[in-house]
Amino acid sequence: MTRILIIYTGGTIGMVHDQKTGVLVPFDFTQISQNVPELKRLNYLIDVHSFSPVIDSSDMSPEIWIELAKIIEKNYGEYDGFVILHGSDTMAFTASALSFMLQGLAKPVILTGSQLPIGEIRTDAKENLITALEIAASKKENGHARVPEVAIYFDYQLFRGNRAIKYDSEKFEAFQSPNYPMLAEAGVNLEFYENYILPIKEEPFSIRTSFNSNIGVLKMYPGISKSAVEALTLSNVDALIIETFGAGNTPTAPWFLACLKEAVDSGKIVIDISQCNSGTVALGKYETSKGLKDLGILSGFDMTFEATVTKLMFLLGNGYSKQEVAKLMETNIKGELSKT
Repeated sequence: MTRILIIYTGGTIGMVHDQKTGVLVPFDFTQISQNVPELKRLNYLIDVHSFSPVIDSSDMSPEIWIELAKIIEKNYGEYDGFVILHGSDTMAFTASALSFMLQGLAKPVILTGSQLPIGEIRTDAKENLITALEIAASKKENGHARVPEVAIYFDYQLFRGNRAIKYDSEKFEAFQSPNYPMLAEAGVNLEFYENYILPIKEEPFSIRTSFNSNIGVLKMYPGISKSAVEALTLSNVDALIIETFGAGNTPTAPWFLACLKEAVDSGKIVIDISQCNSGTVALGKYETSKGLKDLGILSGFDMTFEATVTKLMFLLGNGYSKQEVAKLMETNIKGELSKT
């Protein structure tokens, strides 16, 4: 019998109304079949590991990513797949982090959640949970998992975890993957788009659990001041992400480029990603980004903000030299970027 482990971290999906107070409270997820009786019709052996206390996704941190990875490592040989129930606000960060942490992954790790609590009449929680379980259990004729990677399932669509973003706080269709096609779609049938799914690598499963979160983020806007830029470029962060205009463009004022040069010269990793959700950074395409390329600033290409943050934390935390980090940030290691 197919065995699936549900890991419940918290989030809206696990909330019900307290009958006395009317307030939303977490329910005991080990009794999930009481709230989703349809699960009994799935021919799977389902176990639940519930965080205690449960975690609001706004409180997500590298320490919790490490705990998740260790739970998967401990249970990896016992289960065919894993479903992580998670608050939607930071789900893409967790999915991205896990994609880099889980080495040699050959089984599905599917994150899902909901916009409405599981006890609501119009909830999206039941469909998201049931289909995430079906995806985690799906195998090819040769017995290999159909989706041997970290992915997010939400509202009939399955996305690569390190390509997804949360783009809407109210619609059931809360996630998008602007720069990479969906991996699967749930209609009358589950349709998998195998050309876009990562192949299984012939290497043993292991986890890497070190992170360095000493990074800064500088978001460009017209009229940004020198003091605002220097607050980060002169700080003691190890790396700096610049969210730039369009295809990677920034102001060309001499003082601005001098600030960035000082950051690079001091040994900081500086990487350029676009504020646009869709499209890619093309350093040097326009005059307004040529200066950045000349300074040695890295291109994030079409990585999401979530993937850039977690990849940078991961590489900085795992003993790579600054030169190796710089090279790997511009290298596709887990399907997170497309070079053009």
